[in-house]
Amino acid sequence: MDLSQYAELFLAESREHLSACNQLLLDWERTPADPAPVGGLFRAVHTVKGMAATMGYARVTDIAHRTENLLDLLRRGARPATDELLQLLFRARDALETAVELSVVGREDELDVAEVVADLESAATLLAGPARSTAAPTSSAAVEPPAAPGGGVGGGGGRLVQVTLRAEAPIKGGRALLALKRAQALGAVQGVTPPQAAFESDDFDGRFSFRLASSAAAAEIERAVRGAGDVEHVSVGGEERRATAPRSAAGAAAGGAPPAAAPEKSRHIRVDLRRLDELMDLIGELVTARGRLNELAAERRDPALDDVAIQISRLSADLQDGIIQARMTPVWQVFDRFPRLVRDLARELDKQVAFRVEGKEIELDRAILDELGDPLLHLLRNAVDHGIETPAERRRRGKPPEGEIVLAAVRERASVAISVSDDGRGIDRARILERAKREGLVDPHADALSDDQLLRVLARPGFSTADAVTSVSGRGVGIDVAVTRIRALGGSIDIRTEAGKGTSFVLRLPVTLAIVRALIAGVGRERYALPLTYVAETVEFGVQPTTIVEGREAIVLRDRVVPLVHLRRMLGVSGEAPPRCPIIVLEMGERRSGIVVDGMLGQQEIVVKGFDPPQGTLPVFSGATIMGDGIPTLILDAGGLV
Repeated sequence: MDLSQYAELFLAESREHLSACNQLLLDWERTPADPAPVGGLFRAVHTVKGMAATMGYARVTDIAHRTENLLDLLRRGARPATDELLQLLFRARDALETAVELSVVGREDELDVAEVVADLESAATLLAGPARSTAAPTSSAAVEPPAAPGGGVGGGGGRLVQVTLRAEAPIKGGRALLALKRAQALGAVQGVTPPQAAFESDDFDGRFSFRLASSAAAAEIERAVRGAGDVEHVSVGGEERRATAPRSAAGAAAGGAPPAAAPEKSRHIRVDLRRLDELMDLIGELVTARGRLNELAAERRDPALDDVAIQISRLSADLQDGIIQARMTPVWQVFDRFPRLVRDLARELDKQVAFRVEGKEIELDRAILDELGDPLLHLLRNAVDHGIETPAERRRRGKPPEGEIVLAAVRERASVAISVSDDGRGIDRARILERAKREGLVDPHADALSDDQLLRVLARPGFSTADAVTSVSGRGVGIDVAVTRIRALGGSIDIRTEAGKGTSFVLRLPVTLAIVRALIAGVGRERYALPLTYVAETVEFGVQPTTIVEGREAIVLRDRVVPLVHLRRMLGVSGEAPPRCPIIVLEMGERRSGIVVDGMLGQQEIVVKGFDPPQGTLPVFSGATIMGDGIPTLILDAGGLV
């Protein structure tokens, strides 16, 4: 049986369990006397082991088995976690992750896990005492397809065994194969129905039967079959044996507590992200066609055509909302990787750091979430390295020896704000200003840096205040990477810092990138789209009195100074501007800017397409779209204009 079709599902499931292992280890490290995390670790590792055995990944099975042995001893002995044991378990978890990733791509032979395996065995031997057998599992842990002489529809001797897997079980075909393998240990398996080849089909619903030539008791046969995991019903010899709840592979092997009441069937399924991307592309084309249909309906003024256009608009809008909601993913799927990173980095730098995550339930489009990892990684590394002081330095400043870093997400109107804050030393503005003057990045006569100026200086490629390059920092790429990536996503980044009290970076991002509602503005003979996410209001140029602030033309709007950007001048459009021009006021966090355009042509939903602007193009465009009439239009980048 070809199990390669289950590789991606195995990888996704294993990553979830290994991510849970990280969190459980961190919880156990914080509360060493709490026995709860070790039970969760045991179950997670056992599940990975069972799935790896089903897939035939012998190295993954071997590492998981030895880790499981150690966890079982710790669990049974209810021992508190020591630093040495935790470090070993962190290493074992990382080795298991590497083994999973390499096995899936067929590079299992490249694994070198002898050292961590030996350390796991050694630790288990010390815990169990000299009587413990250290015999290692053989490669037979990998599942070979069971022989089934009568494989196919048919009878044959032996007891009839009927099996139903859980509806939400992953790798159903692999689970069925493992169940046959376990039954084969009790006797000859014959008359497999449907044939084993059907296990590979997408239509396989997890129900199968076979005849087992064995004198074992019905309860023993049931235990063996349930040991494959995700088994819901087992009927032996015509007498159905139904558990009150499906029992997992971890529970069966561990001899856990009696199962509880059967849960409702899962209402969730796994969908390949590429399918959602294809759906989003199709709905994008539909939105463009919808715009063209609406234009034609407005031109023809045919009541029948108007009715069809209205109905198509309503249906496509509902479909669009549904697809966007299907792509929305809670930010914890990215955030959960960072507690371990902060913990390891703090240990490397001999610092004490408490890491807190808030707003994990906030949702973002998966496409945006996938791009957030690197910017947040760099900001967190900077917070641990540059922000948080050493325990001795914090004591001298009257602070607790343990610093705090907070990663938080909150919803703001049509955008999401993600902040990385620390209670460390803050940024030394005077030192940054001095360095920036030497490198010609600011006016040599400047005596201070505003938050915006500070961010622009820190985001310059290669700019760093570190005295030496280390494995953590000093190359001047962290803030640059974060700002560049966030701007490419149509977002913005702000900085707030106070000497001795800490620093906060705030990333503001649209909820989705693919389809957004935009304000269409005209400048000369061209149209430009501006996402409404950051549009605060519009006013008329000339009605509000203008002034000059720090060399820039500005208006005062409700006691706030709003600098102006004349898009016609910026883009070098020839000709005279109309006598009356609208001002589109953009707002990103605390920053505001007014964009003066020739006219506003309305609002509409646009499909965002990324593009690489030609060299020399002003950095004020974030993408392009196709309008209803088929003419492309550039999308203005609010972050570059504010």
